[in-house]
Formats: sequence, C-alpha cells, structure tokens
Amino acid sequence: MRVELIERTLKEARYIAETGATVRDTAKVFHYSKSTVHKDATERLYFIDKALYFKVKKVLKTNLEERHIRGGLATREKYLKVKRER
Repeated sequence: MRVELIERTLKEARYIAETGATVRDTAKVFHYSKSTVHKDATERLYFIDKALYFKVKKVLKTNLEERHIRGGLATREKYLKVKRER
C-alpha cells in the first residue's frame, strides 16, 4: 500500500476516533468523498492498525444507530423554521 494512502487513512481514523465524527463530517474536513473515507475506515484501516480500526468501527456503529434520530431532529427543525417564517 502506498505511504500517502496509509497516512490519509490514519489521519481520518484518528479524527473519527477522537471526535466521534460521522463519515460525512470527516469527508468535509479532509476534502475527500464520503465513499473514500468510508472505504479507508472500514476496509483499509483493518490492515494498517487493528486497534484503531476497532475504535473507529465502534464510533461508526454508534453513528449508524443514531442516524434515524438525527434525521428526525433535522426534519423537525426544518418544519419549525417554516412555521416561524409564516
């Protein structure tokens, strides 16, 4: 694996593990696509640093479980904003 790829994967993984960020947030911070960040975190990281991989996997699992709640809150805010503007 190329050195640049390993360094990128480790930077993204450390960011996710330290901040609890979502794949989407991480992609915005590092200016990569969501699919690139997801592949780095779920496939490549396992072969680079297994301990960090399991930390990141736990964060991603939590984010996946909470996704429907965040979506519902965003929808609620959207309609409250529309209501206030009337």
